[in-house]
Amino acid sequence: MQVPWMLIWEVALTLAVLVSTAITIFIFTLPGAYSHFHKHEVTEATFTEDDKKNDKRSGYSYFQEHKSRDGTLKIDASIQVVVLGDIGRSPRMQYHALSIANQGGKVDLIGYVESDVHPDILAHRLINVFPIPPFPYQSRNKLFFLFLAPLKVAWQFQALYHALGYRTAAAKWMLVQNPPSIPTLLVAQIICFFRNTKLVIDWHNFGYSILALRLGFGHPLVKLSQWYEGIFSRFATAHFAVTNAMCRVLQQKWGVEALPLHDRPAEHLQPLSKDQRVAFLKTRPELKGQDFDLETRSWRLIVSSTSWTPDEDFSILLEALVQYATERKKNSKLPRLWAVITGKGPQKDYYMHRIEQLIQDRKLDDVIVATAWLSTKDYASLLGSADLGISLHTSSSGVDLPMKVVDMFGTGLPVAGWSKFVAWPELVKEGENGRGFESADGLTKILQELFGGDGKELAHLRQGAMRECERRWDDEWTPVAGELFRLKR
Repeated sequence: MQVPWMLIWEVALTLAVLVSTAITIFIFTLPGAYSHFHKHEVTEATFTEDDKKNDKRSGYSYFQEHKSRDGTLKIDASIQVVVLGDIGRSPRMQYHALSIANQGGKVDLIGYVESDVHPDILAHRLINVFPIPPFPYQSRNKLFFLFLAPLKVAWQFQALYHALGYRTAAAKWMLVQNPPSIPTLLVAQIICFFRNTKLVIDWHNFGYSILALRLGFGHPLVKLSQWYEGIFSRFATAHFAVTNAMCRVLQQKWGVEALPLHDRPAEHLQPLSKDQRVAFLKTRPELKGQDFDLETRSWRLIVSSTSWTPDEDFSILLEALVQYATERKKNSKLPRLWAVITGKGPQKDYYMHRIEQLIQDRKLDDVIVATAWLSTKDYASLLGSADLGISLHTSSSGVDLPMKVVDMFGTGLPVAGWSKFVAWPELVKEGENGRGFESADGLTKILQELFGGDGKELAHLRQGAMRECERRWDDEWTPVAGELFRLKR
């Protein structure tokens, strides 16, 4: 059979022309590389009258303090803050954006807008939010997940690439949340290369370890994800990590030198007075008709915030509440419990069905279990009104930490949390500001000891949690990230 060389040549030539044309279009249409000579300018016209009244939230006070004689503020530090997830459920990245803007940097915040964004983000004139469309299909079925995975990655690639390369101006820095790693790190590297932008990765966990919760560590996709994450992390300019333990793992595994940047509570999370707690609790429909005397009340309020995902085993709390309710029938000194679970996520419907069944079976007598999705202000008030915070975060990598615990400490709320992972002692000091458990039985024991005694241990833990209020987010952020981005207050 004669080889059709002419046909092969014509096909190859056609492909070469198409590829070269696509590359040419890409080069000419991608906005120009970042230039230090094109600083972002802010003028009086940038701010409305309402902005001027709320000068700190809007950035107007910073403008007034740092503007030049001609009334112009020229901003050198421009930063894209990238979240391939829901911005409203990414408090750390929102805090990054606010800290950058409050210290005179221009921020483009890119991510999904599926829940309420922090109101201070929306009010600040140095922050612009650029929503990206989420993938429209989700599946809990393992086989269907494997089928949808490449389609989801392709969707996310084009959406993120378009947002970073075309919808937002070129920036000096790009700060990317990891995970998710795929395709975030690849897209970020491409944009940063062509725009001469410096990439910084903020490590919250490892993408491959989260994927392993669904597929197992031996799965080829998990191994590929681990290789991918290691390769693309090496090309970044700098790295932040949420724990010292994560910094050590990054260095040992991939030779990445990360700066530890621990989560600390933001300013809006504050302890409440007795009157403030009572006033808030009276607004909650679940407690209608209850006694609001905080000194003698016969119930205790516990709060848990969850994303309803596999790395937070909610069944531990349910089992502990059932055991507590059973024990209360024998011990009248144990108070009733009101458990409020906040958050959104894929496993919520499953657990709500289980809760309803337990209530019908009379296994949760004298225990009120309620779910809520609260505003930023109400969530802070809920934490400030509670007696104990519960963390069910089990850590897929063993070296990340739940920010929800930091939020609880911000209001002076002591914590009981799953402690069977390496990084836990970096956050909670056993017997000082919280207690750790490794089973439902362990959590039940903690609830009985803290609520069934004379209250001295719970008061001691609250004093320890109050001490954690003293160091805030900006106190941690400024000497690390602020120094890297060369920002000034």
